[in-house]
Amino acid sequence: MAALASFFQDWLIAALGSLAVLIAVFVPLERLFPARSQSIFRPALATDLAFFFGQYLLWNGLSLLLLRLISVSLWGALSVPWPMAMQCVVAVVLGDVLVYFFHRACHASSLLWRFHSVHHSSEHLDFLAAHREHPIDGILTQLAQNLPAIALGVSPRVLAGLAVFRGMWAIFIHSNIRLPLGPLAYLLGSPQHHHYHHAKGHGRSNFGNLAPWLDVVFGTHETAPSDDYPLGIEGAPTLRFWTALWTPFVSARRG
Repeated sequence: MAALASFFQDWLIAALGSLAVLIAVFVPLERLFPARSQSIFRPALATDLAFFFGQYLLWNGLSLLLLRLISVSLWGALSVPWPMAMQCVVAVVLGDVLVYFFHRACHASSLLWRFHSVHHSSEHLDFLAAHREHPIDGILTQLAQNLPAIALGVSPRVLAGLAVFRGMWAIFIHSNIRLPLGPLAYLLGSPQHHHYHHAKGHGRSNFGNLAPWLDVVFGTHETAPSDDYPLGIEGAPTLRFWTALWTPFVSARRG
């Protein structure tokens, strides 16, 4: 019992440290380059904070456990004698393709939408809102994202590094930042494109989180309008943390 308490304490300290780093990085940027006029202490902040700790203390661990179980039988199944750098590039591209089509499926399938709609219920986007994600939705996304790297036998250290980079970029594209990337916005996702994906009554374009070029290739890229627009799901009630976790199992809300 003491060992378990110590383990949980270490995880909690790590989560608090991660939150402190995110606050130090993103709050100044959101104040200097705001996409929307929005208070730091905006509505539903407590709900998104609960999702943050749920993700860092519980769901990330479940994702890692599932990936380790899969890697036992799948690791290196597609291994080819390529340099590690090439393996990483191929793994990233294939992972982006899988995530892109899984994301589209989440909007097309009523079953998947039940869980993905939790993420779209945010009416205020910032670095913390990026963590509002149902664990089933998050775990399936992590699975799609990492399967190619596992099958190619990419080094666990490199895989961990890629996961950190993807995670930070996912937080960036949800942040309340207007920071145009120019031509790079077609190579790496930007807040202005992804925010429009979260527009109320929209959700039919800009599915590529890290790789918006996939939207261009498959005809789902759409430029965000210059004027403001509401975020969230049309007519959906405001969900608190525990309700958001339970609701997908009993009802669906279309966006």
